Amino acid sequence: MHKKRSNTKKKSQSNFAKLSIFQPNKYKFKKKCPLSIKGAPVVDYKNIKLLKRYVSENGKILPSRITNVSQKKQRELSLSIKRARNLGLI
Repeated sequence: MHKKRSNTKKKSQSNFAKLSIFQPNKYKFKKKCPLSIKGAPVVDYKNIKLLKRYVSENGKILPSRITNVSQKKQRELSLSIKRARNLGLI
């Protein structure tokens, strides 16, 4: 008398299925603001070399989630970019 083997094996998921876009990221780390660290350049409408780094090719201001700039510095940055635009520096 042989017993029938029931299919109790779990299907193994591929690594791709385990790493879902909707799963929360366990390895979050904070990136430092490049304009708040020691020795960072001053945000000013006259500093065009700095402002061009935070403007896209189309002339739009890049969001802080891409540039990792703090909220306070992002406001200063956007204001100085707008001033530079009005003066024709950018």
